[in-house]
Amino acid sequence: MNHSNQKVYKLALTGLFAAMSYVVFTFLQFKIYLPGGDATSIHLGNAVCVLGALMLGGLYGGLGGAIGMTIGDLLDPKYVLYAPKTFILKLCIGLITGFLAHKLGRINQSHDRKHIMTWTIIGTVGGLLFNVIFDPLVGYYYKLLILGKPAAELALAWNVASTSINAVTSTIVSVVLYMPLRRAMTRAGLFSAGL
Repeated sequence: MNHSNQKVYKLALTGLFAAMSYVVFTFLQFKIYLPGGDATSIHLGNAVCVLGALMLGGLYGGLGGAIGMTIGDLLDPKYVLYAPKTFILKLCIGLITGFLAHKLGRINQSHDRKHIMTWTIIGTVGGLLFNVIFDPLVGYYYKLLILGKPAAELALAWNVASTSINAVTSTIVSVVLYMPLRRAMTRAGLFSAGL
């Protein structure tokens, strides 16, 4: 695949991952309503973001997850104010996952299943661990300083819990799905070491 075709292919897959993250985040979530009108949720949108970063690299995969979940926020009255925070944090999940798996682990240059699995797990855990720490923390300051919400402390505890649950389930789902997807796309000629 030449460079121009590869870029179009990656952009098309970024759009696909954005659509999948939107659908998973919006329609397959368990929303938890908090006092003061806030809400948090249990969802697998982060798994799609991580999977995109593993398949396409950090930038394109992170953009797919960030765009999809940001659109989900913009279309939900409970989350609309958090769209900027969502975009930045989800993009960072992808960038960190991609950096660890592709730049440090070089999973696209390897054919050793154990090496690929190890760095897939390291990349996934790294990206989602970032989210476990920074989503509640950034959310707390965002609510307190930007939105001026006095219930930021209460929401912080719930956000830590939901983000942790999301991280564990997203790690399992993305790692379990990545290996067979990689094999299928490689056999179909849709996955190359240059991605």
